[in-house]
Amino acid sequence: MKFNKISEKQFKKDGVDCICNYDEIKLPRRGTTGSAGYDIYALNDIEIRPGRTVKVPTGINVELDKDKVLMIVPRSGLGFKYKLRLWNTVGVIDSDYINSDNEGHIFAKITNDTNEDRVVSIKKNTG
Repeated sequence: MKFNKISEKQFKKDGVDCICNYDEIKLPRRGTTGSAGYDIYALNDIEIRPGRTVKVPTGINVELDKDKVLMIVPRSGLGFKYKLRLWNTVGVIDSDYINSDNEGHIFAKITNDTNEDRVVSIKKNTG
């Protein structure tokens, strides 16, 4: 598995509307040696009000072996504390997605599903 930045042309084509520039895209990495997965970093500050959903660009794609899949899930602390979830529960990235029309640009659609009036804030460059 290898993570890459999408091209700057694709970044602009996707209409990425964030307070960042292409050079600030960080590739995913493991937070610690014992981490189960990779952290994907926020390109800008994100605020999700209760009951709202936001579409979040990552600026990255992934090269996978033909028989592999990448699964995207919310960080457990955010899900446990704030009831933050992915719109489709688990994001599944197929090995051939990198060949799609958008260079395999990975987006996450995130919902704040709380019933406690909590606003979820994710800071830029937070994994």
